[in-house]
Amino acid sequence: MGQRFLVLNAGSSTLKGSVLVQGSQQAEASVTVPMRGLNEASEAFRQTLRAVKDAGVEVTTIEAVGHRVVHGGSQFRRTTVIDDGVLEQLRELSWLAPLHNPPAVAVIAAARAALPGIPHAAAFDSAFHSTLPTEGFVYALPYDWYAKWGYRRYGFHGLSVAWSVERAASLLDRDDLGLVVAHLGNGCSVTAVWQGRSVSTSMGMTPLEGLVMGTRAGSVDPGILLAALRDHGLDARALEDVLEHRSGLLGLSGRTGDMRELLTIAPTDERAALAIAVFERSVAGAIAAAATALPRLDALVFTGGIGEHATAVRTGIVRRLASIGVPPIEDEAADGDRVLVPAPIAVLVVTAREDVVIAREVLALGRKPGNTAFSEG
Repeated sequence: MGQRFLVLNAGSSTLKGSVLVQGSQQAEASVTVPMRGLNEASEAFRQTLRAVKDAGVEVTTIEAVGHRVVHGGSQFRRTTVIDDGVLEQLRELSWLAPLHNPPAVAVIAAARAALPGIPHAAAFDSAFHSTLPTEGFVYALPYDWYAKWGYRRYGFHGLSVAWSVERAASLLDRDDLGLVVAHLGNGCSVTAVWQGRSVSTSMGMTPLEGLVMGTRAGSVDPGILLAALRDHGLDARALEDVLEHRSGLLGLSGRTGDMRELLTIAPTDERAALAIAVFERSVAGAIAAAATALPRLDALVFTGGIGEHATAVRTGIVRRLASIGVPPIEDEAADGDRVLVPAPIAVLVVTAREDVVIAREVLALGRKPGNTAFSEG
């Protein structure tokens, strides 16, 4: 049997854990634990370990832990062994992804304390986008803001996009693809990928930019934010709270940021229907824009909770893309990875598997010459 890895994915409200064995995509154990606040990180990790044991996996057989970290900044562009210094750098990056990095750091600290005898590594969502061309990551702001302050686009959901790229190549039996990957969940982004490399992505320096999301506004006119600051007494902290927690689908509907709930109430709730329509328009526009970064568009991939399961939303998005040649799709409700339309522009659904990508990254890290932290079992 190959090496056994524990993969931890700390989100803003949950901790997902899975155990994978080298060479297998089937998780031996998989669990999602609520985690409402940083103070619950240690308890969420303990619950995860208990669930792993209950699934019949001996914790002593786990040889390494891989952690998903959303933002690696400019410091981390590849999977990295975590030591005290790295953990402190991740803590310092928390301001760039305040919904995501702090819980990840808290879980890493808890996991290292509980499992000190094995190596831990961080795999970064932002790393996949290190191939962006300069024109794809520099903002049209004073150049010194980039050169001196490091303000630039990073992009996220890279682990999910990497899996979608691999699965699309397998499903379509070609690896020279020009792809647009729409990762649609509570957080949403669109990425253009040319022959395996990220060339454009909708999220920016932080995970706030781009598409309408569950509670995040996505891209808005910065003049609106200036007006709110100037005319209505909001300070920076209040504005951050609005943009992170009270906008998006929740802000539009006034009810919920959960697409499943919105689809249920939309027939009798005008604001829920409006939220869905704004979301579809936002995603379709981002897909069309991303296509301009590609020499050609061969396929469109939907992934993430909404992308995989909200068939009516997926159909509505594609309907808006007829002008760029994306063919219509049926409002079907099948499961698993599949090709909805094979040509002229293929449309696919791929189940997100960041855990598989993280486990592979950790294994590859251990195989690097001179890296004694991850020795082969």
